[in-house]
Amino acid sequence: MELRNIAIIAHVDHGKTTLVDALLQQSGAFHVHQKVAERVMDSGELEKERGITILAKCTSVEWNNHRINIIDTPGHADFGGEVERILSMVDGVVLLVDASEGPMPQTKFVTSKALKLGLRPIVVVNKVDKPDARVFEVQDEVFDLFAALDADDDQLDFPTLFASGRDGWAGPDPEAGSGDLTPLLECIVERVPAPNVDEDGDFKMLVTTLEADPFLGRILTGRVLSGTVTQNQTIKALSRDGKTIESGRVQKILAFRDVKRVPIDKGEAGDIIAISGMSKATVADTLCAVEVTEPIQSQPIDPPTLAVLFMINSSPYVGQDGKKVTSRVIRDRLMREAEGNVAIRISETENKEAFDVAGRGELQLGVLIEQMRREGFELSISRPRVLFKTDTETMQQMEPVEDVTVDVDEEYSGVVVEALNMRKGRMTDMRQTGGGKTRITFIVPSRGLIGYHGEFMTETRGTGVLNRIFHGYAPYAGPVPGRRNGVLISNATGKSNSYALVSLEERGALFIGHNTPVYEGMIIGENSRENDLEVNPMKSKQLTNFRASGTDETVRLTPPREMNLEESIAYIDDDELLEVTPNTLRLRKRLLDPHERKREMRSRSAG
Repeated sequence: MELRNIAIIAHVDHGKTTLVDALLQQSGAFHVHQKVAERVMDSGELEKERGITILAKCTSVEWNNHRINIIDTPGHADFGGEVERILSMVDGVVLLVDASEGPMPQTKFVTSKALKLGLRPIVVVNKVDKPDARVFEVQDEVFDLFAALDADDDQLDFPTLFASGRDGWAGPDPEAGSGDLTPLLECIVERVPAPNVDEDGDFKMLVTTLEADPFLGRILTGRVLSGTVTQNQTIKALSRDGKTIESGRVQKILAFRDVKRVPIDKGEAGDIIAISGMSKATVADTLCAVEVTEPIQSQPIDPPTLAVLFMINSSPYVGQDGKKVTSRVIRDRLMREAEGNVAIRISETENKEAFDVAGRGELQLGVLIEQMRREGFELSISRPRVLFKTDTETMQQMEPVEDVTVDVDEEYSGVVVEALNMRKGRMTDMRQTGGGKTRITFIVPSRGLIGYHGEFMTETRGTGVLNRIFHGYAPYAGPVPGRRNGVLISNATGKSNSYALVSLEERGALFIGHNTPVYEGMIIGENSRENDLEVNPMKSKQLTNFRASGTDETVRLTPPREMNLEESIAYIDDDELLEVTPNTLRLRKRLLDPHERKREMRSRSAG
């Protein structure tokens, strides 16, 4: 049986996981009457909830005496590290492009990585059944993108198929409207070369993903580059600089068959397999036979651009929700995350109670925090900050900038341009995309985008779409205006009262409702003015033994403004923290005591 290894790459929401579903369905991976969940590859809890792919996953289909290993990749720019890493395992890529949106920032990013590795793409224009589909225009835009990314002649001579992943058909005619995915499978077999590997050499495999299994322990996944590996064989792990990390025995070899991982006796050259039995080896290390001394070179990964501080929870309500509250437990969990997630970098701070976690973006860090809170952790999170660099030649301070693509209704384009100009953004293109929509592209400092997404959704009445991706480093653009409004701060500890909250509504928008536990220094709302205001949310009506002449008015509170995790992280200022527990999210001042806050403010203004 011949092998083919491919990755499906695309921008977020262009239909990668849905297409893999259809391929599995039509290749006979499921029984006729078997009930199968939508997006079967998105197996994680958060993936199912949010409808996004976070981790790259491998599956395989059998077709016409060929086994095709397919890797489903994430589309979000924040998880681009996953895509960069797994492209070394494949010999070709299927590039999916939405028939109405066309190539987007992440399309450009993943395509450039694939072209650099010399992979020949198969272009699939997906969702051709959409009413606003621009099938042939999008095909031309893809060609222009390839040309702009310096693709060679072989890569520019790409086949194009038109498909509807949801309906499960693909073909050369966009008007077909029915059929199956046979043309796509034929194209993969014809265009993607068989793995170029040494079948007779010593066993070598580059580790690309790491995961923990409660029964098998650490599982290392990668493609066998040469030789074969059998169960109980003694192998060793080499680091990137060729040092031996450990030697161990192969306990289990797993291969990807349909949506399951099945044990096999022998892993062969070219196949993507998972191995258990090693205790120290990690991503980018080489697993090999004992005789081998040279490691496999791994692809460098783009550096992190954003960092937040993970601290122990120091609020008065610490330990009420979660069980994992100590710095040691938090440190162990973060180090475990850094092992398998190459795009994240963890470093300890001086006081040992806080950890600097650097990643690609707010979403990636938000997913990590959400996973930790579900595991029972309590944390305090600081405001995200960008990671600056110094140019070695000019000694100039450099900051990360991002490509931002905005799709908005024409009536909102002016307000978006104004907002991004204020945030030091530079407009590079603006054009009509039909249907009353305008597409505007900017290059914006990463600092300027922290906290902007919520404001953008408000300004465009929820109709706008904003996509961003790391562009590179540019000279420091100067100060960026932050949050305009101050906050309402509780001046006591207890439970909020509707009597007090009614009168506080005049001051601004509230984040809490009636009978909510609050503490001194906790943020309970947004002030309508620029300054912070200390208030008492617990004040109750003084009762007497005199009967009131009139009837008491019924207290009617406006529903509080509820923010999710990413919105809360984006909202907080430099002197504020986000308290994260399994059940609640609370905004608070870094210094809870008002006297300490005033003292720090005085010293800041004096200094």
